[in-house]
Amino acid sequence: MSNPRSAALQFAQKNNARFLAELKDFLIIPSISTDPEHKADMDRAAQWVANQFEELGLTRVEIFPTEGHPVVYGEMLSDLKDAATILVYGHYDVQPAEPLELWTTDAFDPVQRGENLYTRGASDMKGQVMASIKALEAVLSTGKSPISIKFLIEGEEEIGSPNLEDFITNHQKLLKCDFALNPDTGMIGAENPTITYALRGLAYFEVRIDGPDHDLHSGIYGGVVHNPAQALCELIAGMHDENGYVTLPGFYDKVRPLGDEERIQLGRLPMGEDFYLEQTGAAALWGEKDYYPVERVGARPTLEVNGIYSGFIGEGSKTVLPAWAMAKISTRLVPDQDPDDVHQQLIRYFEENAPETVSFKIVNLVGSPASISDRNSVGVQAMQDAMQRVWQKKPLFRREGGSVPVVVLFKDILNIDSVNCGFSLPDDNAHSPNEKLHLPTWNRGIDTLIHFIYNLAN
Repeated sequence: MSNPRSAALQFAQKNNARFLAELKDFLIIPSISTDPEHKADMDRAAQWVANQFEELGLTRVEIFPTEGHPVVYGEMLSDLKDAATILVYGHYDVQPAEPLELWTTDAFDPVQRGENLYTRGASDMKGQVMASIKALEAVLSTGKSPISIKFLIEGEEEIGSPNLEDFITNHQKLLKCDFALNPDTGMIGAENPTITYALRGLAYFEVRIDGPDHDLHSGIYGGVVHNPAQALCELIAGMHDENGYVTLPGFYDKVRPLGDEERIQLGRLPMGEDFYLEQTGAAALWGEKDYYPVERVGARPTLEVNGIYSGFIGEGSKTVLPAWAMAKISTRLVPDQDPDDVHQQLIRYFEENAPETVSFKIVNLVGSPASISDRNSVGVQAMQDAMQRVWQKKPLFRREGGSVPVVVLFKDILNIDSVNCGFSLPDDNAHSPNEKLHLPTWNRGIDTLIHFIYNLAN
């Protein structure tokens, strides 16, 4: 009798061309969640995922409506006693493709060039969703699944998942599991399998500074009336000190310090100054002087200005003293920081530093705490072994600078941890023109998830 693990891997290899063809069919659908004109495409993408589940023979497949775009659910429950149950998370929605003129080929016409497949959603994250589905198909080709698997594939991740919290809260029994698999984080490089064990949180604000009750002639009133744009710029400039530290009062009070062992492990990642300079095209790096770049982007909190608007910004000149100025400000948070605390810290900063010549208003737009997982959990260890089998090297453990709110929702509502991985690469251009998927890495990802399933069976 053949070994089921080996048979599943052979099945995946033999069916690679078909897997790729089906992925292209999925990618053709312009499932842009933020655009109401694509509502029919969103429904079509949800049905496409449900059809995949039905073709696999999952024992339950359902499309759940929400106030926005639907959630697709599927499950295959094992009849083996004490079988592990995992919940696979993903999303079928994608970012808009604009600016279209920067695409080399049509954004929703998958084109393979060399080892890469170019189209919107290939990396983020339809390719990752399909890797999970096809790994299960390979396992089922050998017989029954040795573990129970549930899928939750949403359609609103790219717009902040506004209806996901209610869905999870109202379906806790349906989603009950041992832990979640979230293949939406990615790898450091094609030869560097990566497990992300920590994700930063987010607190996002809109700040408005008001001065005179209408725009003024800068020649007549300049030098007499305090310019709100100038006041805002001065306040923003004061939010960091000369060493790159955030100056909001109490901002670091709850920041969990990095231990020596963790700093050693993070220091081994191939993500030094040259890595970030190459990825960004920046002239030089910046940030907290006492921390390495890899620590600044994943293990330390930050404050960034995401946009500034005031006065006249059109072509040509207009001598105006603007009545108001606005900025979008985001903070990335680490474990133990609370987004509501940061909101109050930002208010205190403005209360202490804003001049009497202007007034201010702060709107709290989005907030979610950071998450951190146990690197020694059963799920993480199963993924570590799976990656090592495929890449013939131990995976790297990293802290991700971005935020994945669903990981926090799973922890808060379902009381489960997540195994965060994925097979996208830093140069995949996610959210940008010419998004791509590196196909050799994608195929390795399918093999990894096959090993992952069998590892959990043991």
